[in-house]
Amino acid sequence: MPYHLAQINIASTVAPLDSPVMHDFVANLDRINALADLASGFVWRLKGDGNDATSLRPYEDERIIINMSVWESVDALFKYAYYSDHTEIFRRRTEWFTKMTTPAVALWWVEVGHVPTVAEAQAKLALIEQHGPTPLAFTFKQRFSVEEMMAIQIG
Repeated sequence: MPYHLAQINIASTVAPLDSPVMHDFVANLDRINALADLASGFVWRLKGDGNDATSLRPYEDERIIINMSVWESVDALFKYAYYSDHTEIFRRRTEWFTKMTTPAVALWWVEVGHVPTVAEAQAKLALIEQHGPTPLAFTFKQRFSVEEMMAIQIG
C-alpha cells in the first residue's frame, strides 16, 4: 500500500494574532499557504475558518497555533520548508513565537487518501515527547522509512 507523509507543527505566539507584533506573520499566511498548495509533492493542509488553521485552538493555551499537512514524501516537505520562500518566514520565527518546552514537530506515515485528524497529530507529538523519534512519529533530524514503520506495526 502506498504512503504519504503527514506533519504537524505547533507554535506558541508571543502575542495574540491580531496584535501589531504578529502583523507580518499573519499578513504572509495566504502567500505562504498558496506556495505550499502549489509546491511539488503537496497533498493536503488543515484549514479552519478561512484559508489557514489559525482559527483552530485544540490546546488549552490559546496562544498555541497548529499547522498540519500531508506530502508525497519527506523530501517534498523538506524542500518546501527549507528551500522555498517559506524559509524567509521560518527564519523570523523568534519574532512571533516562544520556544516550546515540548516537541513542536511530528512527521508520520499515513496511507494514501488518509486525512489525519488533529487528535491523531497531537498523539504523534505526545509519542515523540514520551519516547523520542520512532518509526511511528519522527522528525526531520531523525527520519524513519515506511518500511521501518511497517516492521513495527507487524512485529
